[in-house]
Amino acid sequence: MDKFPGQKRAVQYLYPPIEPYDYRVLDTGDGHHIYMEQCGNPKGVPVIVFHGGPGGGCSPAMRRYFDPDVYRVILFDQRGCGRSRPHASVVNNTTWDLVADIEMIRTQLGIDQLIVFGGSWGATLALIYAISHPERVSYLVLRGVFMMTQVELDWFYGGGAGQFWPETWARFRDLIPEDERGDMIAAYHSRLFGGDLREEIKFAQAWSAWENALASVNSSGYGGEAPGDYARAFARLENHYFVNAGFLSEDGWILKNVDRISEIPGIIVQGRYDMICPPQRAWELAQAWQNVELKMIRNAGHALSEPGISAALVSAMDTIAEQWR
Repeated sequence: MDKFPGQKRAVQYLYPPIEPYDYRVLDTGDGHHIYMEQCGNPKGVPVIVFHGGPGGGCSPAMRRYFDPDVYRVILFDQRGCGRSRPHASVVNNTTWDLVADIEMIRTQLGIDQLIVFGGSWGATLALIYAISHPERVSYLVLRGVFMMTQVELDWFYGGGAGQFWPETWARFRDLIPEDERGDMIAAYHSRLFGGDLREEIKFAQAWSAWENALASVNSSGYGGEAPGDYARAFARLENHYFVNAGFLSEDGWILKNVDRISEIPGIIVQGRYDMICPPQRAWELAQAWQNVELKMIRNAGHALSEPGISAALVSAMDTIAEQWR
């Protein structure tokens, strides 16, 4: 396991649990109501956390990567998931709607610049937001890089990852008739949006279990059965975004526009054995973005909770905090 300052604390304790001092539900004006919270130091350095999925929602554990004396931590549930409403809705739910929501949050909180912290789809959204509004981002801290490209979707939903987890892949694949397996995202789409709630939950739980099973380097190959409401939002939103290629104008959009963030410093924390978002993408991003440090973590997969991943992220935020002490 890679060694970083603060690793022992990160693995065993992270920062102590902290409660939010501010809860809000923000009306977007187009039918969505976004849950947002703030914790830590109200006068501290602003950092906004982007959860994964799309559709994963925030959790209290996400507050624990930041020194509460230094950081003003902002978390929100993206459209359609967590405590945001309407639940599992894909209406008016695109990447660009999320970017607008982030700007709404920043403006309402009176913040000029933010540190942006995100993993997996959260890293995708962080990069898209920074490319769209580079003047608003002071630092990028990314984990498990996903750049919303076809090659990444083909890897995870076209059998690439299944080469390593054949029995787990078979459980996911075998729910679909053989003649539809050439496009598993489309096959699941028709069932996740079929209008039969029981059927939608059944396929949502299978979709979620496939991803959850591969998140940890120590996985047994079983992702468990997520609660129906959670799984339905998670699966429908992920599938909706993937069917629409992240609502980006061309494949490889992030890498083609990375020059727009060339002046923004960043850190990428990447598990060496990440089965969901393989390290190739993080390496390519680091090659194109010269102002970033890539930390490749031995014996780690994709999950935020992996000990080496947690250690490196806490260390990164502590290092950034030293600039403001």
